[in-house]
Amino acid sequence: MPSHDPYAAVRYREYRFLLFGGFLANLGSQMQTVAIGWELYERTHSAMALGWVGLVQFLPIILLSIPAGHLADRFDRRRLVIAAQLLMAGASVGLAVLSFTHGNVAWMYACLFAGGVARAISMPAGASLLPALVPRAAFSNAVMWRTTAWHLASTVGPALGGLLIAALTLPAVVYALDAGLILIFIGCLLAMKLRLPTHRGDSATVRSLLAGFRFVWDTKIILAAITLDMFAVLLGGATALLPVYAKDILHVGPSGLGWLRAAPAIGSLLMGLGLAYRRPLQRAGPALLWAVAGFGATMIVFGLSRSYWLSLGMLFASGVLDSISVVIRHTLVQVATPDSLRGRVSAVNGLFISCSNELGEFESGTMAAWFGPVVSVVSGGVGTMLVVVGVAALWPQLRRLGALHEASTPVTEEEEKGLPSA
Repeated sequence: MPSHDPYAAVRYREYRFLLFGGFLANLGSQMQTVAIGWELYERTHSAMALGWVGLVQFLPIILLSIPAGHLADRFDRRRLVIAAQLLMAGASVGLAVLSFTHGNVAWMYACLFAGGVARAISMPAGASLLPALVPRAAFSNAVMWRTTAWHLASTVGPALGGLLIAALTLPAVVYALDAGLILIFIGCLLAMKLRLPTHRGDSATVRSLLAGFRFVWDTKIILAAITLDMFAVLLGGATALLPVYAKDILHVGPSGLGWLRAAPAIGSLLMGLGLAYRRPLQRAGPALLWAVAGFGATMIVFGLSRSYWLSLGMLFASGVLDSISVVIRHTLVQVATPDSLRGRVSAVNGLFISCSNELGEFESGTMAAWFGPVVSVVSGGVGTMLVVVGVAALWPQLRRLGALHEASTPVTEEEEKGLPSA
């Protein structure tokens, strides 16, 4: 048996540009998320205001993800990502101006909406770009390193954002810094040299737009994995309420908020490194189910905790478990999808992710406004564990999933010719 190479994907030049640039862009985004949550809660003293942050970013994704996925299957995916990142940088500049001038909060939501539009365009194009950068054999490794880089940004970003706000009391600096990091990411995308396969046969009909949904519906293993993630995080996520916990329950201020935001990412980062250095999971389905069930359990304990260190520990553990889920799901979606459909299937996956993240923030804020933050978090954790039981019963093929390569599609001649050499 050949030895496992933990750096297989990193040996490819174009992949390194994507990895580094994406890390910087995610670093800025994580810093900005902390700044947004802190500033809006400071200005409004309303948990519902935090819920609206998720909703205004979710609406453009639910409206535009499917058309954006179709564009990603017809046009240059790299150019689409660059255009989306330019829009995202502009939205961050707008937030910086509004924060510095104490502009109307409604305009801040408008900038967040624009960022949601950019994310809707970028997600399917960016996700379907990855298989063109590394060969199939290194793809799982590429997902692991990209996930690890994302979690590293999620570790450093919130902590750095919280420290900057505590030191400068000026969130505008964080928004401006985010815009600058996005521009560096654009530079990395422009520096990549690759030939991308394009599929221009399908016109923009209703049938072609919905092809991604049909493929996901027919491929039950993908449907089970992304449904599990969507409902688990939709119910069990507590990130929108971290400003409330930091200020009113744990009493740790903005720097404490930064570490609360960073704790899940630290856990995910360490687990991601562990996954990169070990051989691929041989029982991926059961691992996914147990990881999501454990995630729900950590949210229950976090919701009930009044100890800052116990809360940090539970968030850390949730990140460890979430990293397993993310790597399995993203690898499964890409390796089981033909390249001609990757944009549209990635759009469906992105739509499910946004339902769990942005809509989950709205759900958390609404539940907290009605019943209090503790009830919101604890009931969500219970709901997550019930979802695991339901998915395992409804789709038994997920329980039986072994190694992820068992779900992969054959490599086409067009894909093989377009792949770079190490």
